[in-house]
Amino acid sequence: MTSSVVAGAVRRRWPALAGIAFAVLVSIGMANGVEQAPVLAAAATVYIGCAGLRKPGAAWPIFLGSVVVITVLKLLDFDPTLIVLGCGAALGVYGLLRGFVRPGYGLPLQSVALLGFGLVAAIALFVDTDLGAYLVAAGLLAHSAWDLYHYRTNRVVTRSLAEFCLLLDASVAVLIVVMTLTGSA
Repeated sequence: MTSSVVAGAVRRRWPALAGIAFAVLVSIGMANGVEQAPVLAAAATVYIGCAGLRKPGAAWPIFLGSVVVITVLKLLDFDPTLIVLGCGAALGVYGLLRGFVRPGYGLPLQSVALLGFGLVAAIALFVDTDLGAYLVAAGLLAHSAWDLYHYRTNRVVTRSLAEFCLLLDASVAVLIVVMTLTGSA
């Protein structure tokens, strides 16, 4: 394989490669899978944020903002899950106030998704650690299917973010399950 073929493949699939790399990064030092609940919360927040703003291009800035919020709150030894979900709810309310209820695949559907994924992330914080880990993993796997749908339909978020998030969510979910099953977490 020539270097130009490899370079072309990397250019085409950079979001997938970045998603896997970011999954490894956020999983370094993971004590249990519940620690990844903010990832699930952020995933849903990015989607409702883009729907609330009606700007798919806002996906990366919202994602980066969620990374900053999560990082700062973790450094302050505070679980960021509920704060991130609150930010998602605020973005959804903003969209409602702006009247962005249509199209149906936008704000209404993303509101239901935020509620569902957010509920899973929040419940995981208050149950047995292993059960919480499996809930987060299941939520992330479900969100990776959500990412795939949005990647294929090219709606709500940019395709690059959907591809990135698909691999991030699926990779973190697999890592959580393996670490929980083996007792490594």
